[in-house]
Amino acid sequence: MQDTPDLADRRDAICVIGAGASGLATIKNLRERGFAVDCYERETSVGGAWNWRHDRSPVYASTHLISSRPMTEFPDFPMPDSWPDYPHHSQMLSYLERYSEHFGLDDCIWFGTEVVSVVPTGDGRWDVTTQSTGGGSSRVQRYAGVVVANGHNWSPAEPAIEGEFRGGRVIHASAYKDPAMLRHRRVLVVGGGNSGCDIAVEAAQHADTVWHSTRRGYWYAPKYVLGRPADQVASKITRWRLPLKARQWLYRRTLAFTTGDLTRFGVQKPDHRPYESHPIVNSQLAYYLGHGRITAVGDVTRFDGHTVELAGGRRIEPDLVITATGYAPRFEFLEPGLLDTDADGRPDLHLHAFARKHPTLAVVGLLQPDAGLLPLAHWQSVAVARWLRLRATDPARATAVQQKESARPVRSWSRRRVVPSRRHWFEVDHVAYLRAVEALLREMEAAA
Repeated sequence: MQDTPDLADRRDAICVIGAGASGLATIKNLRERGFAVDCYERETSVGGAWNWRHDRSPVYASTHLISSRPMTEFPDFPMPDSWPDYPHHSQMLSYLERYSEHFGLDDCIWFGTEVVSVVPTGDGRWDVTTQSTGGGSSRVQRYAGVVVANGHNWSPAEPAIEGEFRGGRVIHASAYKDPAMLRHRRVLVVGGGNSGCDIAVEAAQHADTVWHSTRRGYWYAPKYVLGRPADQVASKITRWRLPLKARQWLYRRTLAFTTGDLTRFGVQKPDHRPYESHPIVNSQLAYYLGHGRITAVGDVTRFDGHTVELAGGRRIEPDLVITATGYAPRFEFLEPGLLDTDADGRPDLHLHAFARKHPTLAVVGLLQPDAGLLPLAHWQSVAVARWLRLRATDPARATAVQQKESARPVRSWSRRRVVPSRRHWFEVDHVAYLRAVEALLREMEAAA
């Protein structure tokens, strides 16, 4: 948008931080509720993590969705039927660009502008300091509310590995962009998540030797079950409201008939039950393990010069180590107490969205669902927009809704039992989560 003179007080306008998928949905739904919106995006275009041109984007050349198209698209803006079940990252970027254009969102986005700080004024409003990413002076503007949508897959979580590796390069998965860097290499991939498995499979097609190190065993699901994308089948089963033990039994039987038992290839046995960790969706890992192109190994204990020591004392000599060890949420522009962030960096938010002590501060997209994120981000932002409108028009009724919601048990919208790791901080069952958001929307409609 064109530059305009500073407006110190934006009155009833809402500040949105980030123009990725979650930020775009937030802008759209806030505007549909009648709010003026200023969105600040540090990059020069929309797309967030899906825009491979951005410095912080984690996508690489062959990245595809691991959730299927119908489970990923916004509910009010479907993807083309001609697209594949699992679109390529370039298609995802095109989709987000067309979403922004269709709803006319670019008009309220300040590109190349970074949020430096967000400070409460004490009356429910916020002073937001911004600065051009190219340098220059900063400015402060006051907003009625702030919605953070800066993503949580851009700040690498580096593993703490003792020693020093001098046998080649060590990079985080966020720096991996093209298979050319794998050719004729001896590659060690560290991490059993979806990125780690995908990169290990890609390395099996280009590198001379591939080791895949995991700290624990996981349940590896195929991308297709009974000829349909696996997440679509799983979603239908979830909607049957079967007891968890019954769904776990079905999951085990499905994997027994598809992926099979991978422990015979050296993969560790899972130390948890199905649905207690983020789903690993990969149909090719078993193929390359079975062909000897990937060697499963245990956890890395230390670097020792040109060698890497593994649990049990085994030593290997890679010349490229890729640590696919995930990402950490970062909100450098917010004081930790505003989101009730603990010492480990984990914020405590109702529905992983609403700040408990600051009713006009929310986060959208801070989820790890078992399906696509975009539908959940859409309904999150709908709830945030309706909440801010209710609070503006009827503060007393909004307070009553907040008091009732604060009593809702966490287990009603978050996974009850998950592997205790950063990767599962924001883990949700998408069906249960959407039901919780729907209940909140009904409460607000009754209060309106």
